Amino acid sequence: MGEPDLRRLTPDDWAVLRDVRLRALADSPDAFGSTLEREQSFDEKDWRRRSVRPVWVADVDGRPVAMAGAFSDDGVLQVWGMWTDPAHRGRGLARALLDRLLGAAIADGRPVALHVNTTNAGARAFYEGYGFVGTGHLEPLRPGSEQRIELMRIDPRAG
Repeated sequence: MGEPDLRRLTPDDWAVLRDVRLRALADSPDAFGSTLEREQSFDEKDWRRRSVRPVWVADVDGRPVAMAGAFSDDGVLQVWGMWTDPAHRGRGLARALLDRLLGAAIADGRPVALHVNTTNAGARAFYEGYGFVGTGHLEPLRPGSEQRIELMRIDPRAG
């Protein structure tokens, strides 16, 4: 395997976002508030709109194998869509993507948040190692789901 190439997607990369996101939803359906069935129905306009937000991918041998996105909500940078292809986990791709995605926000003292499934111990341990702290705030993974997600935060102002 080659070295990863990290890049921020643009709206013209909408097909790349679509492909990696659909792979993520198929591989890890309990990690996301959305579903494969829902997002398979998105058209080019929907994917272009999502590509306006910061979305980074890690390409290995010309294929996107990891992604991370964010959007701003009331001054808090919300991480979404974190995923790494199982064949590429443990190589530091998620950390590298978060560094690119969150570096400026954390340096500027902006709070950052994300949700993690309470049953996903590996993801939670990774986020804690990155500096996220659980808030105890739980909500359903998606409407009607019995699974719960917990809000985790990094608040540089609290430190």
